[in-house]
Amino acid sequence: MLHRRNLLKLGGAAAASTSMPLSAWAQSADTFPSKPITLLMGWPPGSGPDVWHRALADAMTRIIGQPVVVENKAGASGTLAPAALVNAKPDGYTIAHMPITVLRLPVMQKVAFDPLKDFTWIVHMSGFQFVTMVRADSPIKTMQEYLDYAKANPGRMTYGSPGSGTSLHIGMELIAKHAGVKFTHVPFKGTIESVTNLEGGHVMSVAGGSEAYPLIQAGKIRALAAWTEKRLPGLPDVPTLREVGLPFVFDSPYGMAGPKGMDPAIVKKLHDTIKLAMDDPKAIEVRNKFNMVERYMDTATYAKFQLELYEKEKKYLTDIGLARKD
Repeated sequence: MLHRRNLLKLGGAAAASTSMPLSAWAQSADTFPSKPITLLMGWPPGSGPDVWHRALADAMTRIIGQPVVVENKAGASGTLAPAALVNAKPDGYTIAHMPITVLRLPVMQKVAFDPLKDFTWIVHMSGFQFVTMVRADSPIKTMQEYLDYAKANPGRMTYGSPGSGTSLHIGMELIAKHAGVKFTHVPFKGTIESVTNLEGGHVMSVAGGSEAYPLIQAGKIRALAAWTEKRLPGLPDVPTLREVGLPFVFDSPYGMAGPKGMDPAIVKKLHDTIKLAMDDPKAIEVRNKFNMVERYMDTATYAKFQLELYEKEKKYLTDIGLARKD
Protein backbone atom coordinates (compact mmCIF):
# COMPACT_ATOMS: atom_id res chain seq x y z
CA MET A 1 0.00 0.00 0.00
CA LEU A 2 1.26 3.49 -0.82
CA HIS A 3 2.08 5.77 2.04
CA ARG A 4 -0.11 8.87 2.19
CA ARG A 5 2.80 10.96 3.47
CA ASN A 6 4.92 10.01 0.45
CA LEU A 7 2.01 10.71 -1.89
CA LEU A 8 1.68 14.18 -0.45
CA LYS A 9 5.42 14.73 -0.82
CA LEU A 10 5.43 13.69 -4.45
CA GLY A 11 2.31 15.65 -5.19
CA GLY A 12 3.95 18.71 -3.67
CA ALA A 13 7.01 18.25 -5.83
CA ALA A 14 4.83 18.04 -8.92
CA ALA A 15 2.87 21.17 -8.02
CA ALA A 16 4.12 24.72 -8.05
CA SER A 17 5.15 26.74 -5.06
CA THR A 18 2.39 29.05 -3.83
CA SER A 19 4.78 31.70 -2.57
CA MET A 20 4.61 33.72 -5.83
CA PRO A 21 1.48 35.78 -6.61
CA LEU A 22 -0.73 34.31 -9.33
CA SER A 23 -0.31 37.40 -11.49
CA ALA A 24 3.46 36.91 -11.47
CA TRP A 25 3.06 33.24 -12.37
CA ALA A 26 0.75 34.17 -15.25
CA GLN A 27 3.15 36.78 -16.58
CA SER A 28 6.02 34.31 -16.39
CA ALA A 29 4.04 31.63 -18.22
CA ASP A 30 2.81 34.05 -20.90
CA THR A 31 6.37 34.96 -21.91
CA PHE A 32 7.79 31.42 -21.70
CA PRO A 33 10.06 30.56 -23.38
CA SER A 34 11.98 33.72 -24.16
CA LYS A 35 15.45 32.13 -24.27
CA PRO A 36 17.08 28.72 -24.91
CA ILE A 37 16.08 25.71 -22.81
CA THR A 38 18.75 23.31 -21.53
CA LEU A 39 17.89 19.62 -21.60
CA LEU A 40 20.25 17.69 -19.32
CA MET A 41 21.10 14.16 -20.48
CA GLY A 42 22.54 11.63 -18.03
CA TRP A 43 24.00 9.25 -20.64
CA PRO A 44 27.01 9.71 -22.96
CA PRO A 45 26.90 11.37 -26.41
CA GLY A 46 25.94 8.89 -29.10
CA SER A 47 24.00 6.64 -26.71
CA GLY A 48 20.44 5.63 -27.63
CA PRO A 49 18.71 8.01 -25.21
CA ASP A 50 21.08 10.83 -26.19
CA VAL A 51 20.36 10.42 -29.90
CA TRP A 52 16.61 10.28 -29.33
CA HIS A 53 16.56 13.27 -26.98
CA ARG A 54 18.50 15.27 -29.56
CA ALA A 55 15.80 14.42 -32.10
CA LEU A 56 13.20 15.50 -29.54
CA ALA A 57 15.14 18.71 -28.85
CA ASP A 58 15.21 19.54 -32.56
CA ALA A 59 11.46 19.00 -32.80
CA MET A 60 10.84 21.05 -29.63
CA THR A 61 12.95 23.88 -31.07
CA ARG A 62 10.73 24.02 -34.15
CA ILE A 63 7.57 23.93 -32.04
CA ILE A 64 8.42 26.65 -29.48
CA GLY A 65 10.74 28.84 -31.53
CA GLN A 66 13.59 28.77 -29.03
CA PRO A 67 16.65 26.49 -29.06
CA VAL A 68 16.48 23.38 -26.89
CA VAL A 69 20.08 22.46 -26.18
CA VAL A 70 21.10 18.98 -24.98
CA GLU A 71 23.88 19.00 -22.38
CA ASN A 72 25.43 15.67 -21.41
CA LYS A 73 26.18 14.93 -17.76
CA ALA A 74 27.01 11.23 -17.91
CA GLY A 75 27.74 9.16 -14.83
CA ALA A 76 26.29 7.92 -11.55
CA SER A 77 24.02 5.49 -13.41
CA GLY A 78 22.34 8.30 -15.30
CA THR A 79 21.58 10.45 -12.24
CA LEU A 80 24.13 13.27 -12.63
CA ALA A 81 21.75 15.16 -14.90
CA PRO A 82 18.72 14.91 -12.57
CA ALA A 83 20.93 15.80 -9.59
CA ALA A 84 21.83 19.08 -11.32
CA LEU A 85 18.16 20.11 -11.14
CA VAL A 86 18.47 20.51 -7.36
CA ASN A 87 20.37 23.78 -7.80
CA ALA A 88 18.56 24.94 -10.96
CA LYS A 89 15.95 27.70 -11.03
CA PRO A 90 12.38 26.37 -11.36
CA ASP A 91 11.72 28.62 -14.35
CA GLY A 92 11.40 25.91 -17.00
CA TYR A 93 14.71 26.68 -18.69
CA THR A 94 16.45 23.63 -17.23
CA ILE A 95 14.87 20.19 -17.59
CA ALA A 96 16.33 16.70 -17.52
CA HIS A 97 15.93 13.15 -18.74
CA MET A 98 14.77 11.12 -15.73
CA PRO A 99 15.85 7.46 -15.67
CA ILE A 100 14.48 4.96 -13.19
CA THR A 101 17.78 5.14 -11.29
CA VAL A 102 16.58 8.47 -9.86
CA LEU A 103 14.25 6.35 -7.71
CA ARG A 104 16.72 3.52 -7.05
CA LEU A 105 19.99 5.14 -6.07
CA PRO A 106 18.54 6.92 -3.00
CA VAL A 107 17.49 3.48 -1.71
CA MET A 108 20.98 2.07 -2.33
CA GLN A 109 23.23 4.93 -1.21
CA LYS A 110 23.27 8.53 -0.06
CA VAL A 111 22.67 10.96 -2.92
CA ALA A 112 22.35 14.72 -3.33
CA PHE A 113 18.62 14.68 -4.09
CA ASP A 114 15.33 13.41 -2.72
CA PRO A 115 13.19 11.81 -5.46
CA LEU A 116 10.01 12.58 -3.53
CA LYS A 117 10.76 16.27 -2.99
CA ASP A 118 13.24 17.72 -5.45
CA PHE A 119 11.59 17.36 -8.88
CA THR A 120 8.59 18.56 -10.85
CA TRP A 121 7.48 15.68 -13.07
CA ILE A 122 6.56 16.88 -16.57
CA VAL A 123 5.85 13.92 -18.85
CA HIS A 124 6.58 10.21 -19.10
CA MET A 125 7.79 9.23 -22.55
CA SER A 126 9.16 5.74 -23.07
CA GLY A 127 11.12 2.78 -21.76
CA PHE A 128 14.31 1.01 -22.76
CA GLN A 129 14.14 -2.58 -24.00
CA PHE A 130 16.99 -4.90 -23.02
CA VAL A 131 18.84 -8.08 -23.94
CA THR A 132 21.56 -10.26 -22.43
CA MET A 133 24.38 -10.69 -24.95
CA VAL A 134 27.81 -12.23 -25.51
CA ARG A 135 30.44 -11.91 -28.20
CA ALA A 136 29.61 -13.51 -31.53
CA ASP A 137 32.53 -15.93 -31.11
CA SER A 138 31.52 -16.98 -27.60
CA PRO A 139 31.00 -20.73 -27.12
CA ILE A 140 27.82 -19.84 -25.21
CA LYS A 141 24.92 -20.06 -27.67
CA THR A 142 21.82 -19.91 -25.44
CA MET A 143 20.63 -18.40 -22.18
CA GLN A 144 20.50 -21.87 -20.63
CA GLU A 145 24.15 -22.44 -21.51
CA TYR A 146 24.89 -19.02 -19.99
CA LEU A 147 23.26 -20.02 -16.70
CA ASP A 148 24.86 -23.47 -16.79
CA TYR A 149 28.30 -21.86 -17.08
CA ALA A 150 27.54 -19.48 -14.21
CA LYS A 151 26.38 -22.36 -12.03
CA ALA A 152 29.49 -24.43 -12.77
CA ASN A 153 31.81 -21.42 -12.34
CA PRO A 154 30.48 -19.23 -9.48
CA GLY A 155 31.42 -15.58 -9.92
CA ARG A 156 33.40 -16.12 -13.14
CA MET A 157 30.63 -14.95 -15.48
CA THR A 158 31.21 -11.21 -15.75
CA TYR A 159 28.63 -8.86 -17.19
CA GLY A 160 28.81 -5.20 -18.04
CA SER A 161 25.98 -2.75 -17.45
CA PRO A 162 25.48 1.05 -17.61
CA GLY A 163 26.04 1.24 -13.86
CA SER A 164 24.99 0.19 -10.38
CA GLY A 165 21.29 0.53 -9.70
CA THR A 166 20.30 0.57 -13.38
CA SER A 167 17.51 -1.67 -14.60
CA LEU A 168 20.14 -3.87 -16.21
CA HIS A 169 22.08 -4.32 -12.97
CA ILE A 170 18.96 -5.03 -10.93
CA GLY A 171 17.54 -7.34 -13.60
CA MET A 172 20.70 -9.43 -13.77
CA GLU A 173 20.83 -9.78 -10.01
CA LEU A 174 17.19 -10.89 -9.91
CA ILE A 175 17.93 -13.43 -12.66
CA ALA A 176 20.95 -14.70 -10.69
CA LYS A 177 18.89 -15.03 -7.52
CA HIS A 178 16.12 -16.92 -9.30
CA ALA A 179 18.54 -19.25 -11.10
CA GLY A 180 20.69 -19.83 -8.00
CA VAL A 181 23.89 -18.57 -9.64
CA LYS A 182 26.42 -15.81 -9.03
CA PHE A 183 27.52 -13.24 -11.62
CA THR A 184 30.19 -10.57 -11.27
CA HIS A 185 28.93 -7.10 -12.14
CA VAL A 186 31.20 -4.64 -13.98
CA PRO A 187 29.62 -1.16 -14.16
CA PHE A 188 30.30 1.28 -17.02
CA LYS A 189 29.00 4.75 -17.94
CA GLY A 190 26.67 3.45 -20.63
CA THR A 191 25.88 0.59 -22.99
CA ILE A 192 28.32 1.90 -25.62
CA GLU A 193 31.19 1.60 -23.15
CA SER A 194 30.08 -1.82 -21.91
CA VAL A 195 29.69 -3.19 -25.45
CA THR A 196 33.12 -1.83 -26.38
CA ASN A 197 34.56 -3.74 -23.44
CA LEU A 198 32.66 -6.85 -24.50
CA GLU A 199 34.16 -6.63 -27.99
CA GLY A 200 37.60 -6.13 -26.41
CA GLY A 201 37.19 -9.24 -24.26
CA HIS A 202 37.24 -7.35 -20.95
CA VAL A 203 33.84 -8.75 -19.90
CA MET A 204 32.22 -12.03 -20.92
CA SER A 205 28.73 -10.64 -21.40
CA VAL A 206 26.65 -7.47 -21.35
CA ALA A 207 23.18 -6.62 -20.18
CA GLY A 208 22.28 -3.76 -22.48
CA GLY A 209 19.90 -2.26 -24.96
CA SER A 210 19.47 0.37 -27.63
CA GLU A 211 23.05 0.96 -28.76
CA ALA A 212 23.74 -2.78 -29.13
CA TYR A 213 20.89 -3.62 -31.51
CA PRO A 214 22.70 -2.62 -34.74
CA LEU A 215 25.70 -4.76 -33.67
CA ILE A 216 23.43 -7.71 -32.92
CA GLN A 217 21.70 -7.36 -36.28
CA ALA A 218 25.11 -7.14 -37.97
CA GLY A 219 26.17 -10.42 -36.34
CA LYS A 220 28.97 -8.88 -34.26
CA ILE A 221 27.27 -9.70 -30.94
CA ARG A 222 25.01 -12.62 -30.03
CA ALA A 223 21.81 -11.88 -28.14
CA LEU A 224 20.76 -14.67 -25.79
CA ALA A 225 17.44 -13.39 -24.44
CA ALA A 226 15.23 -10.30 -24.66
CA TRP A 227 13.83 -8.91 -21.43
CA THR A 228 10.55 -7.90 -23.06
CA GLU A 229 7.04 -9.31 -22.80
CA LYS A 230 7.11 -10.20 -26.50
CA ARG A 231 10.00 -10.73 -28.89
CA LEU A 232 11.53 -7.51 -30.20
CA PRO A 233 10.43 -6.73 -33.77
CA GLY A 234 14.03 -5.98 -34.73
CA LEU A 235 15.29 -9.24 -33.17
CA PRO A 236 12.55 -11.79 -33.95
CA ASP A 237 14.84 -14.81 -33.48
CA VAL A 238 15.83 -13.86 -29.92
CA PRO A 239 13.65 -15.54 -27.25
CA THR A 240 12.32 -13.65 -24.25
CA LEU A 241 13.36 -14.41 -20.68
CA ARG A 242 9.99 -16.05 -20.12
CA GLU A 243 10.51 -18.30 -23.13
CA VAL A 244 13.76 -19.59 -21.62
CA GLY A 245 12.18 -20.27 -18.24
CA LEU A 246 12.93 -17.03 -16.36
CA PRO A 247 9.69 -15.42 -15.10
CA PHE A 248 10.69 -11.81 -15.71
CA VAL A 249 9.82 -8.85 -17.90
CA PHE A 250 12.05 -5.83 -17.40
CA ASP A 251 12.18 -2.45 -19.03
CA SER A 252 13.37 0.92 -17.83
CA PRO A 253 10.71 3.65 -17.92
CA TYR A 254 11.79 7.27 -18.22
CA GLY A 255 10.43 10.75 -18.71
CA MET A 256 11.28 14.39 -18.28
CA ALA A 257 11.26 16.61 -15.18
CA GLY A 258 12.39 19.98 -13.90
CA PRO A 259 13.32 21.44 -10.50
CA LYS A 260 10.75 21.46 -7.72
CA GLY A 261 8.36 24.42 -7.51
CA MET A 262 7.72 25.03 -11.20
CA ASP A 263 4.77 27.10 -12.38
CA PRO A 264 2.00 24.67 -13.47
CA ALA A 265 1.36 26.77 -16.58
CA ILE A 266 5.00 26.41 -17.64
CA VAL A 267 4.88 22.70 -16.85
CA LYS A 268 1.86 22.43 -19.16
CA LYS A 269 3.67 24.27 -21.95
CA LEU A 270 6.64 21.96 -21.64
CA HIS A 271 4.40 18.90 -21.43
CA ASP A 272 2.47 19.90 -24.54
CA THR A 273 5.66 20.72 -26.43
CA ILE A 274 7.33 17.42 -25.56
CA LYS A 275 4.15 15.48 -26.43
CA LEU A 276 4.07 17.12 -29.86
CA ALA A 277 7.79 16.46 -30.32
CA MET A 278 7.24 12.77 -29.50
CA ASP A 279 4.93 12.61 -32.53
CA ASP A 280 7.52 14.18 -34.85
CA PRO A 281 8.34 11.70 -37.68
CA LYS A 282 12.11 12.02 -37.19
CA ALA A 283 11.81 11.50 -33.43
CA ILE A 284 9.63 8.42 -34.01
CA GLU A 285 12.16 7.06 -36.52
CA VAL A 286 15.02 7.44 -34.04
CA ARG A 287 13.02 5.94 -31.17
CA ASN A 288 12.06 2.93 -33.28
CA LYS A 289 15.68 2.45 -34.37
CA PHE A 290 16.61 1.84 -30.75
CA ASN A 291 13.54 -0.28 -29.91
CA MET A 292 12.17 2.23 -27.40
CA VAL A 293 8.40 1.91 -27.17
CA GLU A 294 6.14 4.91 -26.59
CA ARG A 295 4.79 4.97 -23.02
CA TYR A 296 3.21 8.40 -22.70
CA MET A 297 1.80 9.62 -19.38
CA ASP A 298 0.58 13.11 -18.63
CA THR A 299 1.96 15.12 -15.71
CA ALA A 300 -0.43 13.93 -12.99
CA THR A 301 -0.29 10.29 -14.08
CA TYR A 302 3.50 10.41 -14.25
CA ALA A 303 3.80 11.82 -10.72
CA LYS A 304 1.57 9.06 -9.33
CA PHE A 305 3.44 6.42 -11.33
CA GLN A 306 6.79 7.59 -9.94
CA LEU A 307 5.60 7.20 -6.36
CA GLU A 308 4.26 3.71 -7.01
CA LEU A 309 7.48 2.78 -8.80
CA TYR A 310 9.60 4.12 -5.93
CA GLU A 311 7.81 1.87 -3.46
CA LYS A 312 8.12 -1.11 -5.82
CA GLU A 313 11.82 -0.57 -6.48
CA LYS A 314 12.50 -0.12 -2.76
CA LYS A 315 11.02 -3.57 -2.16
CA TYR A 316 13.03 -5.14 -5.01
CA LEU A 317 16.28 -3.68 -3.73
CA THR A 318 15.57 -4.82 -0.19
CA ASP A 319 14.73 -8.34 -1.39
CA ILE A 320 18.05 -8.75 -3.22
CA GLY A 321 20.12 -7.11 -0.48
CA LEU A 322 21.06 -3.89 -2.31
CA ALA A 323 19.15 -1.45 -0.09
CA ARG A 324 21.35 0.59 2.23
CA LYS A 325 21.16 -0.35 5.88
CA ASP A 326 20.97 3.09 7.52
